[in-house]
Amino acid sequence: MALTESTMLQLGTVAPDFALPDVVTGKTVRRDDFRGQKALLVIFICTHCPYVKHVEKGLAKLGHDYEGKPVGIVAISSNDAESYPDDSPAGLKKQAEAQGFSFPYLYDETQAVAHAFKAACTPDIYLFDADFRLVYRGQFDRSRPGNGIPVTGEDLRDALEAALAGKPPLEEQQASIGCNIKWKSKH
Repeated sequence: MALTESTMLQLGTVAPDFALPDVVTGKTVRRDDFRGQKALLVIFICTHCPYVKHVEKGLAKLGHDYEGKPVGIVAISSNDAESYPDDSPAGLKKQAEAQGFSFPYLYDETQAVAHAFKAACTPDIYLFDADFRLVYRGQFDRSRPGNGIPVTGEDLRDALEAALAGKPPLEEQQASIGCNIKWKSKH
């Protein structure tokens, strides 16, 4: 496991476009499906990373807590499923169903979307405003496997509330830490 920090993409960056299949429904989900929302949350996760496993129930709870609010939420897995079979669409679907994710879980087979976002780790979290401009990138909260701090999603929830209220980005933003995205080897 290579411990990796998020790249902390520059605030104000426009959300890269995407059109990816949802592993649960098979339906293609596009960035522009979320036009008209006050915020768009994009979270890069996978099935086996201990940092994702540590927060996945919290991510599911956050999804349920924000249902009916003007925020779009998608999870994306970009890991190389050939080298990491649990991260195949079937494995991702099992994770989504086991955790009760209420948001689409997308599979980025070519890894082009992860590259466009400059995603580096799982979980890697990006929150965009109504104009698809980046207002938050960083950690879910201060909890990490083994540190004894409860998983609350406090940092991300504060950023979501600010975005929904039309307030400027939070000044203090801590990088997310997790496993590196499992990139396909260049042959």
